Amino acid sequence: MEEYIDTFEKIIDKLSLQSEYVDIRAGKGDSNSLTIKDGQIQEINSGLDMGVRIRVLNNGAWGFAFTNDIGKIDEIAQKAMKLSNSLNGNVELAPADIITDKVKTPRKISVKDISVKEKIDLMKEADNCATIENIVSTNISYSDNESQHIFLNSEKTQIISDETRVGLFLNAVASNGEIIQFAHGSIGGAKGYEAIKDVDIEKFSRSIAEKAQNLLKAQKPPSGRFPVITDNELTGVFIHEALGHAVEGDLILQNDSILKDEINNQIASDIVNIYDDASRMDGFGYYPYDSEGVKTSKNQLVKDGKLVSLLNSRETASKLNMKSSGNSRSPISEQPIVRMSNTYLEPGDMSFEELIEDIKDGIYLKGSRGGQVDTGKGIFQFNGSQSFKIENGEIKESLRDVSLSGNILETLKNVDGLGKDFKLSLGFCGKSGQGAPVGDGGPHTRIQNAMVGGSG
Repeated sequence: MEEYIDTFEKIIDKLSLQSEYVDIRAGKGDSNSLTIKDGQIQEINSGLDMGVRIRVLNNGAWGFAFTNDIGKIDEIAQKAMKLSNSLNGNVELAPADIITDKVKTPRKISVKDISVKEKIDLMKEADNCATIENIVSTNISYSDNESQHIFLNSEKTQIISDETRVGLFLNAVASNGEIIQFAHGSIGGAKGYEAIKDVDIEKFSRSIAEKAQNLLKAQKPPSGRFPVITDNELTGVFIHEALGHAVEGDLILQNDSILKDEINNQIASDIVNIYDDASRMDGFGYYPYDSEGVKTSKNQLVKDGKLVSLLNSRETASKLNMKSSGNSRSPISEQPIVRMSNTYLEPGDMSFEELIEDIKDGIYLKGSRGGQVDTGKGIFQFNGSQSFKIENGEIKESLRDVSLSGNILETLKNVDGLGKDFKLSLGFCGKSGQGAPVGDGGPHTRIQNAMVGGSG
């Protein structure tokens, strides 16, 4: 892509004579996706994507144009200019550093060096290891991408990046003829194929299958308020869904967040510290610069229970009198919007045994089957994938179809114990029709007086 820099710079210089701000983002990438269901190959996709987009800011309004044909760059430049001139708005951009940089995500094994056959063989091994007694269906999906991007703007920022990401996702469904249960797991990272190859596939796959299998013997949960322990994964899902979306600057400006006007207010117990950190290279949501060329960093959202920051783009930051946090993200073909990256709860200093030792009657929830959040009303419901009774400080019988629900702020204020362990999970987050790779996590977490019930 570097061969186009001179062309892009000339276009920006020309458009800048008639506009307030211009940026160009271009990229090409090799991507692969494979799906195996019940041991049979369902889908193999492989391709080279290329595209360029131009944004022009005039009269407080964006003109945006995209093409897959870089030969049409002059055409979309004029289109973006005409669109911006035809509109009026209130868009202003918060200041950003002028950056010249060239970055490459470290990788030991390029995904390009691994054949499709080798990837399929690994997926079939995972399927075979997961096909144990009572497992009636499996679904395994794999995706990888290596891409090169260029970002240039009229402020003279120039960033060239070479990024990679790989992930494998396994779902197992178990049935005894009366009950159906399922479990899932994922591996991967913002790195090379070593993120998959270094994992014990047999152990990974079998553990997921055994989780689904064991749920067939689990009991229905009690309903009511209990002290609960959430594992690393469910802690991360809660932080991502209930807190992370609520601190997105665009939702704040749309009056769709319970955290509007809560900066510097106590929203959680004083042991709660929450971060969003796109610069974490061990997180699936890693990226060095966002889609507006802003360098990413460790951004503390909650400090000692107080809300101290939000997630912002340059546009939302300007409206909120803040700095961009480097959370403006999108595919090249879409307008950037405010997105999370790696969002997590900082661990404490308690062992798992210490977290549960004082619980006489509680619930231990592991994993997540998804759920729903209303950031405007500040309420949530999540479904744990595996749960256990806690009695007199000991883990007892297994429970199935357990839900955790409540008020976001009340729940955060009821956090009274944090484990010293830590884990980031990987996945994808959807917002405004766009998907983005993210990481979320934290320690085992104790929450008092949580609402628990059956989710199925």
